[in-house]
Amino acid sequence: MLKAEPKTILNFLANYFDSLKDLFDIQAADGVIQRERLAQVLSERNDNIEATLLEYKILRKIGEDFEFRDTYFKLFEFILNEFRPLLPETIQKYEQSIGKLFQKIREGVKGDTLILRSRIDDLYNEIKEFSEAVEKNTIRLLAETRELKSNVDKLDYKEKVRKASFWIDYYIIPLNNILDINHVDSITNKLFDISQYTNVRRLNFNDESIRIQFEKLYTFLVMTNDNLLRQSKLLTNELLPLIERIRTESIILTGWIEFLKQPYKSPVPKIFKPERNYPYSNDMYLNAKEYLEQFITEENILVEDPIANSDKWVFNKELYRSKMLEQLPIDSFFDWCGLTLRSEYKNIETDKFFALTGLLFEDDIMLELDETEKDRKLIKTSQMTLRVPKIKILKYGIS
Repeated sequence: MLKAEPKTILNFLANYFDSLKDLFDIQAADGVIQRERLAQVLSERNDNIEATLLEYKILRKIGEDFEFRDTYFKLFEFILNEFRPLLPETIQKYEQSIGKLFQKIREGVKGDTLILRSRIDDLYNEIKEFSEAVEKNTIRLLAETRELKSNVDKLDYKEKVRKASFWIDYYIIPLNNILDINHVDSITNKLFDISQYTNVRRLNFNDESIRIQFEKLYTFLVMTNDNLLRQSKLLTNELLPLIERIRTESIILTGWIEFLKQPYKSPVPKIFKPERNYPYSNDMYLNAKEYLEQFITEENILVEDPIANSDKWVFNKELYRSKMLEQLPIDSFFDWCGLTLRSEYKNIETDKFFALTGLLFEDDIMLELDETEKDRKLIKTSQMTLRVPKIKILKYGIS
């Protein structure tokens, strides 16, 4: 149990921040703070605070050595933006924990409300931890990649290739698979299923307090989805191309340096002789002259006026419909069509005849087929001879 006030601890962290940062760097690099290193840092800073670090539960003893308690170590990680990259399989564990909690919620959604409320809170926290882990990994991978690009550690080309391949194979590609929503087993795909289920429950649940919790979880899932999408784009569009370019460039340079060390070990390919060429042929002038000379001979050109096309006949349906209605009743519809066309055009053209037959389907007329007449009537058009039945046309209500 802490005896110091919270403000006292915060003031202590601020006053001895430099020493604490040095100790944080040691643990981040070595995984533990050896007693000798602790004494060395405190001696160089002239800070006699070992007992206070233990009293305030900032450090704890591991045998003869020390380490930060998780709360303070994560605090310094966040403040200094220095995160240890987690292996993708470590992040993948959230797929099981999130999946189990979601299954329990679905199975017990009609059960005890206290248990359901607790499970929703646990699911919220698991998703939050997963999102933060992905964000920390992306930040750290981006920092590592930029350091590798600028070659801060003065690595040789072979080592840069090895390190670039390591980041791609063990961190970037597996993490990108975790964030791929199209991958069936990805955590992002599971979060999408949870958001769909939560969206329904936040709008339709009897207990108001549970409904509010579902609303909170759904809102957080929407924000998490946007954040994971940004991380995935960062991995795909920036990190992967950058580190792949480092690996490719380094392989080429490494091969060239190895060749320069022993230039006579392997046969050298022939070097091409440089020549100047033009985008056009040297004979272009003569070729163009020959081409144009074939058009010098004048030839008589006969221009004939095109024969004017006859006007295309347009069927005036309303005009012929009016004529038909005025002459009702009509004993033989097809005879009437032939007589009408012959009176206007002298000849019965086939297309005009078939256009007139469309009047049979008007709504305000009645049709009567003369079944007693066995022989069909023949009508000759410009192109064919048609055998048609005798159809009587009447107006509704008129015999």
